[in-house]
Amino acid sequence: MVRIASIVEGHGEVEAVPILIRRVAQSVAPGLAVDAPRPIRVKRNKILRHGELERHVRFAVNQTEAGGGILILLDADDDCPKDIASELLSRAAAARQDRNIKVVLAKREYETWFLAAADSIAGKRSIAAATSAPPEPESIRGAKEWLSAKMPSGLAYRPTRDQAALTALFDLNAARSAPSFEKLWRDIRSLLMQESPECESD
Repeated sequence: MVRIASIVEGHGEVEAVPILIRRVAQSVAPGLAVDAPRPIRVKRNKILRHGELERHVRFAVNQTEAGGGILILLDADDDCPKDIASELLSRAAAARQDRNIKVVLAKREYETWFLAAADSIAGKRSIAAATSAPPEPESIRGAKEWLSAKMPSGLAYRPTRDQAALTALFDLNAARSAPSFEKLWRDIRSLLMQESPECESD
């Protein structure tokens, strides 16, 4: 069995990320036993502080065993995902060199990946049946609002109600058209296969 612990920032991700890890596992390694314990939630501004990330990585280590991995997943908002991910990965790896750690920042936000796969969630969770993916989903600021606009008047997308449900439904392959989701896919695959950092490809 492979156990992947995770650190997230939002309430919605606490329920959604274990589902996402298991779904990716089913696609890349069918039959592999995977345990994705309840994520550790830390506010983004807190985890960026020196010392806080390192402390929570040590908490995540307690959820894993030798050979296990840790996924740190945050929203980039308006920042450059690559720059922040590189810094956080360096700090996390220095804190615990005995674990395989990956850091992914969703460009803009987690819900951007739903936009990239919008055709697959059309007609579900109160999203209009005519909904289709926008040309450049990662360029849209306000993915939650975009989803709300596709719902009937009086309804709105709510992470604590909808994020996990949509994570169980959206087309993972379609979402891979978003570069930040493609990185997430590769990183989860690496954790599942227990690849050491030096064995990974870009």
